Amino acid sequence: MISYATLVTFFVYFVFLMAVGIYFYRRTSNLEDYLLGGRGMGSWVTALSAQASDMSGWLLMGLPGAVYLWGINQSWIAIGLGIGTFFNWLLVAPRLRMYTGKLHSMTLSGFLGERFGDPTGLIRIISALITLLFFTIYASSGLVAAGKLFVAMFGMHYAIAVIVGAVVMILYTFLGGFLAVCWTDLFQGLLMFIAIIVVPIVGLQHAGGMSAIGRSIVEKGLSTSLFTSGSGIAGIVAIISTMAWGLGYFGQPHILARFMGIKSIKELPKSMTIAMIWVVVSLTGAVIVGLIGTAVVPGLSGGNEEKVFILMIDGLFNPWLGGVLLAAILAAIMSTIDSQLLVSSSALTEDFYKHIIRKEASDKELIWVGRICVLIIALIALFLALNPNSTVLGLVSYAWGGFGAAFGPAVLMALFSRKTGWQSILGGIVVGTVVLVIWKNLGLGSVMYEIVPGFLANFLTVFLLNFKFGQQNERILSEFDEVEQSIAKA
Repeated sequence: MISYATLVTFFVYFVFLMAVGIYFYRRTSNLEDYLLGGRGMGSWVTALSAQASDMSGWLLMGLPGAVYLWGINQSWIAIGLGIGTFFNWLLVAPRLRMYTGKLHSMTLSGFLGERFGDPTGLIRIISALITLLFFTIYASSGLVAAGKLFVAMFGMHYAIAVIVGAVVMILYTFLGGFLAVCWTDLFQGLLMFIAIIVVPIVGLQHAGGMSAIGRSIVEKGLSTSLFTSGSGIAGIVAIISTMAWGLGYFGQPHILARFMGIKSIKELPKSMTIAMIWVVVSLTGAVIVGLIGTAVVPGLSGGNEEKVFILMIDGLFNPWLGGVLLAAILAAIMSTIDSQLLVSSSALTEDFYKHIIRKEASDKELIWVGRICVLIIALIALFLALNPNSTVLGLVSYAWGGFGAAFGPAVLMALFSRKTGWQSILGGIVVGTVVLVIWKNLGLGSVMYEIVPGFLANFLTVFLLNFKFGQQNERILSEFDEVEQSIAKA
């Protein structure tokens, strides 16, 4: 039976999101406002927006489900992500903000093309196409999560549930752009943080303590140690494969856009501290939820493992508080999809429409093109999400790996390599993406997460091509030196 209290909670939450979208609709006057918030975001908004958009529905559904299904050894995913987050803020954030501000870049694709002085425009175009491909898959994962949430809570038909989630996300992203996305992410990040602390505490008490949970894990035959993935080389490969999620951070356009939009690099140390506290607590909580769930809601199978967090809330809390906590799951889902829709729209608007179709387009025209692109991409993702057999973690892992393999080495070389040429970067992006896709489609992902061979192939390609195509453009070399000097002074 549908809970009246939960319905009211979700309705109020939807109204809040719409209000934010309408509010920022009136404060978006040019394309930079719509895509990057005028590069004026503060430390709190930047930190929580980056991490909320990073973690998505997989934090409260995919990761707990994986731990519930296989055990503690899945914690290596969380460890890898924590390490990746740290180095992304430490190494990438300040240089990317400085460099994109200097070049007036509004998309990752545009930055890579301008940074390396690509005269053909191929880096921008191919990067934008890769962005559209993997973000469509990524966004569909969020809609799958939303569908599963609404089915579990309200007994809705899966297709209708997916459509309802899509409509809400489309509307406030369509209206308010980057500012609406970031400010809703701030609220949603706080809501997720509260939920991931409260639910494990109550669940632990309900389960009867750690000893009861330990017995449940042993009875199910799940991994009870970080180092039980296998023996010898097989165990090492399994650990590397799961930790390799952390490599993906360097190439995620929706996270990197937050670094590009912060007011000043002087805000970054505070943002990094906030982000790291949020990440460590949230990832730890998600792993604990999966373990506690084996005792609180035993017997889940057939893909229902990803509902463990939902079912724990439904069984442990009164409808009003439960409605708020369930809204946190919806927040996790929406905080990522809205970012993905916006970055995909940015790629179409800035990298195709403005630079290829209508170079003389006005800001007002570009904003509306961006909004139409949000709608188009969302409809494609919606179509992909209508398959009820899709798993959240499976879709996220493919898209996350795709971005990491395609863009991770390119971003690192852009920020730290003075002599890399545009031909090398273009070759690396293409090779990294192709290797990842082939590896995935050959079924080798069960042996090693596809981001690893894709990332390494990208880096190796850039390294080898640099012997032939090192950077020779004096303007590009001078820009790199100027950014390095600015970083040193900051």
